[in-house]
Amino acid sequence: MVAAFMVWGAFSPLINQFGEMYNLTATEKSVLAAVPVLLGSVMRVPLGILTEKYGGRKVYTLLLLFLILPLAAAGFADSYVTLLVCAFFLGMAGTSFAVSMTFVSKWTPKEKQGTALGINALGNAGTAAASLALPSIALMAGMEWVFWSLIIPIAAMAVLLWFFTPETPSADTSRTVKGELSVLAFKHTWMLSLFYFVTFGIFVAFGVYLPTLLTDLFGLSAVDAGMRTAGFIVLATFIRPLGGYAADKMAPGRILSAVFLGITAGGAMLTIGSENIIVMTFASLLLAAAAGIGNGAVFKLVPSLFPSSTGTVTGIVGAAGGLGGFFPPIILGVVKDMTGAYAIGFLLLAAMSICCLVVNKKEYDNEKKIRQLKEAQAG
Repeated sequence: MVAAFMVWGAFSPLINQFGEMYNLTATEKSVLAAVPVLLGSVMRVPLGILTEKYGGRKVYTLLLLFLILPLAAAGFADSYVTLLVCAFFLGMAGTSFAVSMTFVSKWTPKEKQGTALGINALGNAGTAAASLALPSIALMAGMEWVFWSLIIPIAAMAVLLWFFTPETPSADTSRTVKGELSVLAFKHTWMLSLFYFVTFGIFVAFGVYLPTLLTDLFGLSAVDAGMRTAGFIVLATFIRPLGGYAADKMAPGRILSAVFLGITAGGAMLTIGSENIIVMTFASLLLAAAAGIGNGAVFKLVPSLFPSSTGTVTGIVGAAGGLGGFFPPIILGVVKDMTGAYAIGFLLLAAMSICCLVVNKKEYDNEKKIRQLKEAQAG
């Protein structure tokens, strides 16, 4: 998943260079940063279903081979519109999340799924690798080689997956799309989607737009902004297994309450102090830690609540998380063009987190009452 997420995050650390090349507004830059997130989010649902139906080995290999085409084309792009088209199709790399999470969950005992899925999600660090490496490649070899160089690890991983990994043990070709989408009738599907919309949305939105924010607010170079963004991504990624492990050992509802309190605090800090680099740094790291733990806790619940439809629910929840990363960069760009500042966008983040806190608290309290009633009846 590291290689795929490098592709998914390939545009974000280069947005300001593209902005200078094509004289882009803040809104146009934010759209270019967000476009890969769109397809990578929406297509997680069908890719999750296909993985349940045909198995992770086949689906993942074909996905990686497909990515070679837009990577090759992006190296020849010579206009903003062409870049948008390439960025859109490179967004398919983001669907690797739904495929790999389904693949791993099928091989892992239930009591260890939170930890295993958290470890698998370390592949999100591919966006950090993109932030660290791609600006330097652009400086040394030119923009085209940023994309062409990524073809090598993608092709190598396709070969490794096809020849050296086993197939998903429960691949079932009798599954139907209508049957798989029946999970939309359950409230937990929507609740987990809301939670992941915020937690993974923060990871994606900051991963793709933080370089632009740091450059606009503090005048940092692309390399410096990329390194700082990589720090955010690394923290959010490597703390994620802790969220999954904690959810294996404790009540996930309690963990998520702490997560949403942390996100609310981080959003509030950015609302009033984003133009201070110390406040910006502290608040961003707080958001990274809270979002990473939240991501791990949410995906512990997916296979626990939906053991026979893990791929489908993974796709739906993953799509919601991806869309949570698609809208904020665009909103921030529009807010900046309209008001000259980003404060309103960060205020909306805090408001969304408060909504999640209320929903989680209500659900957690209900589950606790049901558990206490069952214990009383058993006694």
